[in-house]
Amino acid sequence: MDTLTTSNTAATADIYRPALHYAARNTWLNDPNGLIFHNGLYHLYYQNNPLGNVWGNMSWGHATSTDLLTWTEHAVAIACDENEDIFSGSIVHDRHNTSGFSAGSDGPLVAVYTSAFKPGSLHEGVQAQSLAYSLDGGYTWTKHGGNPVLNRGSAEFRDPKVLRYDGGAGSYWVMVAVEATDFQVVLYKSDDLKNWELLSTFGPANATGGVWECPDLFPLPVDGDPENLKWVLTVNLNPGGPNRGSAGQYFIGDFDGTTFIPDSTVTEGFQDPDRLGEYQWLDWGRDYYAAVSFSDAPDNRRLMIAWMNNWEYANHIPTTPWRSPMSLAREISLQTRDGNVCLVQQPAGDWTALADRDTYRLAETTINDGVQVLKSAEGTVQRIDVSFTPGSAEEFGLILRGDGVTGTRVGIRSSEGTLFVDRRKSGQTDFHDSFPSIDTAPLQAASGSYDLTIFVDRCSVEVFAQYGRVTMTELIFPAETSTSLSVYATGGAATITSLQVTQLS
Repeated sequence: MDTLTTSNTAATADIYRPALHYAARNTWLNDPNGLIFHNGLYHLYYQNNPLGNVWGNMSWGHATSTDLLTWTEHAVAIACDENEDIFSGSIVHDRHNTSGFSAGSDGPLVAVYTSAFKPGSLHEGVQAQSLAYSLDGGYTWTKHGGNPVLNRGSAEFRDPKVLRYDGGAGSYWVMVAVEATDFQVVLYKSDDLKNWELLSTFGPANATGGVWECPDLFPLPVDGDPENLKWVLTVNLNPGGPNRGSAGQYFIGDFDGTTFIPDSTVTEGFQDPDRLGEYQWLDWGRDYYAAVSFSDAPDNRRLMIAWMNNWEYANHIPTTPWRSPMSLAREISLQTRDGNVCLVQQPAGDWTALADRDTYRLAETTINDGVQVLKSAEGTVQRIDVSFTPGSAEEFGLILRGDGVTGTRVGIRSSEGTLFVDRRKSGQTDFHDSFPSIDTAPLQAASGSYDLTIFVDRCSVEVFAQYGRVTMTELIFPAETSTSLSVYATGGAATITSLQVTQLS
């Protein structure tokens, strides 16, 4: 294996390089690809421009981790060439060598990816699905000589996520891909990963304000009950998110090995823009896109990572020489809340291992109209756990990475039932007109309380509200000296029932 650097611990003068999130050493990245746990390692492949820090020359970059917190970057795994760019896809462990790519007993890793064929190539202008295989645990890859293995003659057919289905209909591989501009998920089956048969299609449905990309399909037990399984179909779209630009949505339903059958909450056809707030979003922030889950995660956990950026301004964010981080890894589950089954997300990993020094704690405190700086709670890389009880205040919350007055506001307006992130004064915002924003999500109190867990990194804020029922992910680019943490209320008072700040490194 060819190790390049441990990205999160590399010495750098770049004040925005994340401490908690993966970013490539000195190149561009976008969609996570080929997520798999294999031989004790989490493998993160991703769309990568190995020659620059803006989108182009699409290849698969590669990083590994033992704990989902610290990542080691490796050499480019699958490179573009004169015939094709290597677009998004997935990896499976072909344990029984159904593909015939391995003579060994363990079976190969097989990558199923989109070939975006270039001008002058045999399939010019077409996007089709192709294979590559690895016999050394995922570090070197050989493209299949019979590529592409699935060609619909379409210019917008991409992003295959492959899973192994074992159920009443039989045992076989299932590919979930998209016809992006038709707002349609297409499902295929195969016995050998090389020959594919159409099963069914899904969509258009719910949000259709932009192309559909990067689907995923997986089962989850409801409330941890293995006898009550539901299937989750995720699909990302750009633009058309609830707060503009890139976003990901999900559907809950059933899959019988042929057809995904959504629950009755799905709105068929094309979206009404006024109904975006009714749909089920993976994340309500501006910077959580192309989310997909790991194959073969230990203990049947469902772990997901997304690209932490937005196509409205992705090529312009003020980082160098790298551009774009990944989100934190999240463990997702299905839970019943207020009589409805919904997706719940929690940050994955042992966060106690990253605690850097004494934890700051604030006892129950009433916040009156105004801003209160919390001395000794300043920092640039933090986990914040806070619980609010609303009072007479019209708005209350926290100011992160601030200068004592301004910063990134994470606030709640209980009368409106909204959580918001206001990054208009979060630091450097003038690199693109669409970056300064106030982004909102629906949020209701639970037993009279609002509970937030917030991860602050050098260029991001990730909010997990009501124990992961609602999440918001946002890039920020504060000054290096903006380290203060404040609490505030406007138009009245609110109460902090508990607050704990853990410095992380």
